[in-house]
Amino acid sequence: NPQRIQLAGEFYALGLGEVFPVSSINGSGTGELLDQVVKEFSTDNEEDDTDLPKYAVIGRPNVGKSSLINALIGEERNIVTPIAGTTRDSIYIPYNSYGFDFLFVDTAGLRKKKKVSEDIEFYSVMRSIRAIEKADICLLMIDAKDGIESQDLNILGLCEKNNKGVVLVVNKWDLVEKETNTHIEFKEAILRKTAPFTDIPVLFTSVINKQRILKVLEVAHDVYKNRSRQISTPKLNDVMLPLIERYSPPMVRGTRINIKYITQLKLAYPSFVFFCNLPEHIKEPYKRYLENQMRKNFDFNGVPITLYFRKK
Repeated sequence: NPQRIQLAGEFYALGLGEVFPVSSINGSGTGELLDQVVKEFSTDNEEDDTDLPKYAVIGRPNVGKSSLINALIGEERNIVTPIAGTTRDSIYIPYNSYGFDFLFVDTAGLRKKKKVSEDIEFYSVMRSIRAIEKADICLLMIDAKDGIESQDLNILGLCEKNNKGVVLVVNKWDLVEKETNTHIEFKEAILRKTAPFTDIPVLFTSVINKQRILKVLEVAHDVYKNRSRQISTPKLNDVMLPLIERYSPPMVRGTRINIKYITQLKLAYPSFVFFCNLPEHIKEPYKRYLENQMRKNFDFNGVPITLYFRKK
């Protein structure tokens, strides 16, 4: 009601600060109110400053993210119901058992945009994306009954874009009818869809039966070490330069592309610089060859690799 909105100006005379006229019946004004509430959220978080590894448990709603954390920590820190999306916020949970010491980041399920009908759900999705950005390793949970879907691939792409380590956790495996090679065929089907990023560990779990849930932590720890791995420049060149000499980049107008040496950048994730005479002419197929050779000779399982090419 425009007339009532004008009357709301009288409340400014009280000197209490910003006034937000809202209607609980039709939702009018609630968007502006939520925007202001989010701005007031504290951005200081003591966990952000820790050196402990951060593992984000991510995936579509109702795949078992909160159940996994609750099973591991032995208590219900998060609301768990059969209703998709009941975990609405990102929660830091310290974990220190069985020789592991890290922070869990539980998140609201990521939904397709057309399903995000509530403002609160929208902000939950945004916080989930923020949790991925802050995590070191992402445990991407998928439902064994559904297989890997387009939204799962979108989430995986977000992890890659942010250079996060990834473990694919296929949950509810107890509900799948299995034959001798079922898990092998299932894994191959998943990795065909994740290509070209196929160097990813895939685990099959039943959180409700607590099957292989500790294995998830073991593999996540391995991926964290892979993401943190630093390779000395001499070792890197000793391994890679002979492989480059054996299979050189295609010539450009009669000129040979000469990769002279390689070094790793001092970043939180694996990044390498290849110095050569014609960096702009290194094509994607040859970049994939170099990445594949890096993965064969050094363990970067579960971790995106970034390659840069600079003129020398």
